Amino acid sequence: MQLNVQGKQMDLGDALRTHVADKMEAIKNKYFGRVVDADVTVAPEGHSAYKTHITIHVGKNIQVIATATEHDVYASFDHAAERVAKQLRRYKKRIRDHHERADDSPEAEIQKARDFVIAVNENEEDVPHEEGDPVIVAENTKDIETLSVSDAVMRLDLSEADFYMFKNVKTAALNIVYRRADGNIGWVDPS
Repeated sequence: MQLNVQGKQMDLGDALRTHVADKMEAIKNKYFGRVVDADVTVAPEGHSAYKTHITIHVGKNIQVIATATEHDVYASFDHAAERVAKQLRRYKKRIRDHHERADDSPEAEIQKARDFVIAVNENEEDVPHEEGDPVIVAENTKDIETLSVSDAVMRLDLSEADFYMFKNVKTAALNIVYRRADGNIGWVDPS
């Protein structure tokens, strides 16, 4: 596993880096032997708190993301690591089943290599924007996967994103699952 540990606006000591490496290795060994890479970022938050952001890539288009803010830098990392471990524990069987069903054709391998690409639309003219209007800087292109609703909800939970777009297995239509303000999950299934 490739581990990237970095501090934003702070210097991380060797002791913290060792603690992070040991804990991430333990999580990898306990839940997944084939974690691709992990990024851990620690940054000061306010006057006396630290925010830790962890992103783990466990396979094709599957990311596990967790964030925690605590007053102690070690507690902040440990809390974020616990969240990652909880998510992996909760979805371990479903993620493993997904990997066993994954297509290992050359086309699928090429697709794995280009999971996420940022592309600029060259055909779009530079139109002056009125003040206050948001400016579109770049467009993200990403393949939309064919999933069941429960698998899409799992991906939404793992990524801690606000929404997840997918092609429904049953209807072949584009669907969206999203996090509602009340904490529940909403599902948009166009007719």
